[in-house]
Amino acid sequence: MLKLLNKYEDKLVAHGLCSPGEPLVGGVNDAVIWNRPDPLAEELEKIVAALNINSIIFARPTEPFFSILNYHCRSSDAEFVPEDTETRTFLHSIPVAHSMTAAEIVSLLQRRKGCVVEGHGVITFGTVSPEQAFVVFSSIIFSAFVKFFVDYAYALHSGAPEAAAASMLPDVLAAYDKFLPAGVNADLETGVFAGEDDILRAMAHAGKATVDARMVDSFFGNISYFARDTVYISQTGSSLDELDGCIDACPLDNSASTGITASSELVAHRDIYLEGGIRAILHGHPKFSVIMSMLCFEPACENRGRCHIKCDRERFVEDIPVIPGEVGTGPRGLSNTLPPAMLGRRGAIVYGHGVFTVGKKDFRDAFANLSEIETLCRETYMRIINGPVQR
Repeated sequence: MLKLLNKYEDKLVAHGLCSPGEPLVGGVNDAVIWNRPDPLAEELEKIVAALNINSIIFARPTEPFFSILNYHCRSSDAEFVPEDTETRTFLHSIPVAHSMTAAEIVSLLQRRKGCVVEGHGVITFGTVSPEQAFVVFSSIIFSAFVKFFVDYAYALHSGAPEAAAASMLPDVLAAYDKFLPAGVNADLETGVFAGEDDILRAMAHAGKATVDARMVDSFFGNISYFARDTVYISQTGSSLDELDGCIDACPLDNSASTGITASSELVAHRDIYLEGGIRAILHGHPKFSVIMSMLCFEPACENRGRCHIKCDRERFVEDIPVIPGEVGTGPRGLSNTLPPAMLGRRGAIVYGHGVFTVGKKDFRDAFANLSEIETLCRETYMRIINGPVQR
């Protein structure tokens, strides 16, 4: 158990979400075991005792995330509700506690998977393993970051930017620059891969590089490669930085049952490959790409609030289309909206969800496209908030 707790402490630090020595990770055995001693353990054990859970994480996030979370806490009485896809499908809302007491926190965790404690940090739990708590922790930070920048742009556009947000912005941006790794060298394999071992190795390297570049939280995103009439794709719920044993080979003729455990976006990947000329697909959740996907200054749009499933406008960030699409294969799913948008393009952004990019031979192009699109989106966002709003 202790080894598992240490693993997720290390992941929180490696992903830049917490400082070394900060995460407090507990797991239930005969008693609650902690990764390290801490005076807060006693209060957290009261939370564990009140809930049917297996594990718990408490930590103060690094900057700029801690300041952003506290900003949302001050702006919210009980909860705040980001509108990105991770929140819609996974978090639903992010409750706010104003004291580090089990009495207040238990009631929040009875209805949600995690909460923010103003001035202290984030508490999340897992019912099966610490991985669940880690996923919720990283998702809360992601969604809060996206909401801060989306709200700021809209407030600025309306002529009433919130003074506290405006005063925070320079420090938030400076801290985010420090959060991003400097000079990431993906050093990915080149060439058209024929052997299965080569394919799996190239996918694992590209997945880890995407996480290391902080263009996706490890649990989210997906990756695939097409060879020999087979789509090799990461499994649903897999971590992109831990893909060994978590890649499914899905033949086009459905002669295997691997599609059952494959990513929910298998059909979208397959249909992109069927258009021809593509070997690799990479899907990440880089933050400013998601932020830009959610900014639309069309006045009185009748689809406002349904942008993630219905948008009648053609939207672009320069040459990159921004499209609606739900996760999965429903009538408004990515399997229908994404393949036509990707035809002849280096990538596409799905509203509130993330970026899909392609490589003609390997993952070098796909990775470079993902990075370039995120840079493009951040630069576009900065032009929006520093000059006339682009419509």
